[in-house]
Amino acid sequence: MNTIIQFMKRHYKKLLIVAALSIGLWSFMPKTEVSDPEKDKTLIELLTFVLEKGHYNPAVIDDAFSKQVYAEYIKSLDPSKRFLLQSDLNEFSKYETRIDDAIRNKDLTFFDLTYNRLIKRMNESKGYYKVILEKPFDYTVNEEISTEYDDIPYASDVDALKERWRKQLKLSSLSYLVDKQETQEEIVKNSGKTQQERLAEYKTKMGSKFNAELEKKFIASLEKEKNEAPKTFEQLETEARESTLKSLNDYFDLIKDLNRSDWFAIFLNAIVERFDPHTTYFPAEDKERFDISMSGKLEGIGARLQKKNDYTEISELISGGPAWRGKELEAGDVVLKVAQGDAEPVDVVGMRLDDVVKKIKGPKGTEVRLTVKKTDGSIRVITIIRDEVEMEETYARSSVVEKNGMKYGIIYLPKFYIDFENKDSRDAAKDVAIEVERLKSANVQGIIIDVRDNGGGSLKTVVDIGGLFIEQGPIVQVRTSEGKKEVLYDRDKKVAWDGPLVIMTNSFSASASEILAAAMQDYKRAVIIGGKQTYGKGTVQNVIDLNQFVRGNAYGDLGALKTTTQKFYRINGGSTQLEGVASDVVMPNKFAYLKMGERDEKNVMPWDKIEPADYSLWSKQSNHDQAIANSKKRLENNPQLKLIDENAKWIDQRDKENSFSLELNKFKQDQKRIEEGSKKFKAISDYSNSYKFQSLPYEQELMQKDEVLKEKRESWHESLSKDIYVEEAIRVLDDLQSVPVKKPVSSQLKKQKTLKS
Repeated sequence: MNTIIQFMKRHYKKLLIVAALSIGLWSFMPKTEVSDPEKDKTLIELLTFVLEKGHYNPAVIDDAFSKQVYAEYIKSLDPSKRFLLQSDLNEFSKYETRIDDAIRNKDLTFFDLTYNRLIKRMNESKGYYKVILEKPFDYTVNEEISTEYDDIPYASDVDALKERWRKQLKLSSLSYLVDKQETQEEIVKNSGKTQQERLAEYKTKMGSKFNAELEKKFIASLEKEKNEAPKTFEQLETEARESTLKSLNDYFDLIKDLNRSDWFAIFLNAIVERFDPHTTYFPAEDKERFDISMSGKLEGIGARLQKKNDYTEISELISGGPAWRGKELEAGDVVLKVAQGDAEPVDVVGMRLDDVVKKIKGPKGTEVRLTVKKTDGSIRVITIIRDEVEMEETYARSSVVEKNGMKYGIIYLPKFYIDFENKDSRDAAKDVAIEVERLKSANVQGIIIDVRDNGGGSLKTVVDIGGLFIEQGPIVQVRTSEGKKEVLYDRDKKVAWDGPLVIMTNSFSASASEILAAAMQDYKRAVIIGGKQTYGKGTVQNVIDLNQFVRGNAYGDLGALKTTTQKFYRINGGSTQLEGVASDVVMPNKFAYLKMGERDEKNVMPWDKIEPADYSLWSKQSNHDQAIANSKKRLENNPQLKLIDENAKWIDQRDKENSFSLELNKFKQDQKRIEEGSKKFKAISDYSNSYKFQSLPYEQELMQKDEVLKEKRESWHESLSKDIYVEEAIRVLDDLQSVPVKKPVSSQLKKQKTLKS
């Protein structure tokens, strides 16, 4: 252990300059995991050292720190307080102020105690719920249950715990029962209608989503109704308990797949997240998922898997992937065995889902053979050559729309993705540059960049994207804990798009999204449309490979640590930390009153500011302020926005209602009250902005060959046509047209810049 520490001390400065996401995708073949407490001790030592040396503002590991870790860890183990007893907590509590000592001494006593006790309590609970669900519930008893778990105590003894389980199971079954009763009442109500009448009503309800496949399924359901006699209350009650039992069995099947290292990762994250909300420990599997999420790519067969009891089922094929191209594997197929090339197949029934995934994934060009049970019951062996699979939903995409003879483009950017292992691979900046070029070829007069729900990503890509819309200048400032400041510039005078620009944000737009919105706002380059403010994250994280510090490692993959190493600032010197980016045009959203921003997190870093960078305002949009004023005036008395704001207040109110009656009639009354209260907000989902959005020609060609892509794009376009925020963004672009738009400089050279940077 001492040799590890010495190596770390010699190389600790490396931690401060490690590039974000410095680890590439490790081998998809599973590595042998050594179940050894020494591995856990090594992880504690590594994480503590890295955080103390590399974190922007390291926490003091003392008794107060220990109390915070203890509270969060216990809550993570049993958030609904359905497993642990108060006697367990009494036993655990003596460690509440000792976790700091345990970290320093690499003492696993507390973790071992809590882990073994939780597993014991979970195994005991299996007997509780199975016995409870054997008999019908009495829904005439006037009793309630609270789901505000933070406010309720732990069960005093086993009998109290069983009573808690009984109420929880009763609530779950009651919800199912009432739903099925309503369905049955609807069937009786519609029994006098013809099939054509029912189909016409269904077609109206589904709107543009209606298609031949849905029609076929609906008619089949009507035929099934004819052949089924109405069910009695007793029958429905039995079905409700059976449904609840199945759900719990599925839940415990998932729990069963978790091993000791999974639970230890929860303990480690309770420690590292006390430094700040964005510091996270990634076990090897989680790091791989993170890499895939950031790059939007993986090497494998291109199929999503899900666990059903002891079996692994294909839930979806990814368009363009080798499984999709092969046309043999289908959603619903059950994987029984997996073989690597000519090797003997391995039985995967009962195997952990993560382990099955590891066996099916693999390097590009390699062969995998799957023995699958088809939906018709037949058994087949399907051979697939693995390839690089792109997760299409990760990437930027664009659409065009016309208004008053003017054509506008919208670019949706889900995240600021990048592949750090391959600089020549696609990334968010290159893709946005391409989409801008395509929109220009379509002769658009304005562009909307939609970064709503975009949680951020690569700092490099946001700097490059910002540079597409200005001549040159700073995009963001970053500062280390030592106070060293660096200004990140766009240094290329070429502009990909110099026409009207709108950026759409919401309360979930975070990090890199806030950098882009803030920079364009400071330059007065774009009009920012969104909620009152964005998420409010103003920190930069790097991902550090823990394996680099252990030579001759016999423990298997140690994973990685994502930790905060810098803070970023606007070019005007302000910070987005806590405050986010305030919109130029504020539009309410349904989550406006819920606590879900950075300011609502624990252990957050404070807001501060630094000296502004040297920059000049954008001078080619003289009516910028007037467009904002026009928009504000237009929205002052908008009935749809008033309804959205009212809905947001209603959602906030409903979020605070955590008590439910377990008496049937009272429960029905409460549900009816909620349903009636929500009816007035149906106009929000029924809203239409009357605009028709279309894919660009290249994508229309792809859609002819790919039904899945066609369905996804049509769904997106439909959502845009019902989006009041997009509607206002288009109107703002209209207002910005009062000054003739100068033909933009070709973005080809700008695109080349992003390729070289």
